[in-house]
Amino acid sequence: MRPSLSGLLTGLATVAALLLAAPAAHAADPPLRDLATAKNKVIGTAVTGSKLTGTYGEIAGREFNWLTPGNAMKWGSVEPTRGNFNWTEADQIVDFAEAHDQDVRGHTLVWHSQNPSWLDNGTWTPAQLSQLMNDHIALEVGRYKGRLAAWDVVNEPFNEDGTYRQTLWYNGLGADYIAQALTAARAADPAAKLYINDYNVEGVNAKSTALYNLVRDLKARGVPIDGVGLQAHLILGQVPSTLQQNIQRFADLGVDVAITELDIRMQLPSTAAKLAQQRTEYDAVVKACVAVTRCTGVTVWGFTDSDSWIPDTFPGQGAATPYDENYAPKPAYYGIATALGGTVTEPPVPTGCSAAYSVPNQWNTGFTGQVTISCAAGSSLSSWRVAWTFGAGQQVGQAWNANCVQTGTAVSCSNASWNGSVPSGGSVSFGFNGTWSGSNPVPTVTLG
Repeated sequence: MRPSLSGLLTGLATVAALLLAAPAAHAADPPLRDLATAKNKVIGTAVTGSKLTGTYGEIAGREFNWLTPGNAMKWGSVEPTRGNFNWTEADQIVDFAEAHDQDVRGHTLVWHSQNPSWLDNGTWTPAQLSQLMNDHIALEVGRYKGRLAAWDVVNEPFNEDGTYRQTLWYNGLGADYIAQALTAARAADPAAKLYINDYNVEGVNAKSTALYNLVRDLKARGVPIDGVGLQAHLILGQVPSTLQQNIQRFADLGVDVAITELDIRMQLPSTAAKLAQQRTEYDAVVKACVAVTRCTGVTVWGFTDSDSWIPDTFPGQGAATPYDENYAPKPAYYGIATALGGTVTEPPVPTGCSAAYSVPNQWNTGFTGQVTISCAAGSSLSSWRVAWTFGAGQQVGQAWNANCVQTGTAVSCSNASWNGSVPSGGSVSFGFNGTWSGSNPVPTVTLG
């Protein structure tokens, strides 16, 4: 039954407004690795071996139960000149992980990038190239046999349209280089989980469908393939709506799925509103994994902005990780924590402040929503955020006097740069246009 317009106009949902400031400390909260374990998931980070000391090392050891070498295990790092090997950083990371009861994800064995120049610039027959690949896999995987939990065996094999990327390996050996690499890795360490890893395959699209078809065909042929890695180098506001659906369809093939390189970048400078949206999107990505049994967990691609690849690769963008450059947890950290079922210790909102949601105007398929944040005498806010979940498919459109983001059914709105302050005895309001179909019930609003 469609609710009456008068009911919609008078309906109010009262909630506390949420301060955006991060807690001064979070040591009392369970670390992310404990929350992940309770959900039968893993939470990992890419690391730089030389930095695994001091605060960086303390956070890496405390918060995460998986580590991925950011660069230390790539072919160009371990064999920069033919026959001369450098295992120093890779060994350092594995040793650190074992000392902190962590697993290691090997990254990566066969890739078109970060190969040594002697390999890229060589002239090889198919037989020679095949032998080089087999020998490299046998040597590196064999070195860490029994010590690594998983390997990204083949990295980024596809173009955006789902065709095979033209690489040294594809051009020299054909598409079956992938099966050959997986078979060689299984022989070198039968216990390690073997993955194909790629980017821009988080949602259902041509590239992820090509990966899906490849995995299905490998499984049918009996080629050893245990999982797929969805890198998830995402842009603020562009988390695919089909993420969970895509994870599930791979899981339905009988393989594990891991989010392997998560970061969510934004145009700099960061603002409270952008960080609040980033928190919502980290929460959404991790929840999509938590919802699928065969999604093993999430790895962030560096946990601190000071160790992120984004600013150098995408000038003017950054702030993509859960910690800032001074190792302070950002709102994104708490998005991960809440997605893993944790509760977050944040500054209490003054009890005299509240928010009210109403629908002052509605028409055929559209409506105007309004939220008013009010503080009684003796209470005030310096910033605010409210959140709710739509229950009937409503969609937020243009908003004013607030920064609003909707991910699926979840909506989060935070103050604009000019109206974060709510004085004692005062109020601020924001509004938005939305769409509805069938019904437009007032949502139950919760803390954002």
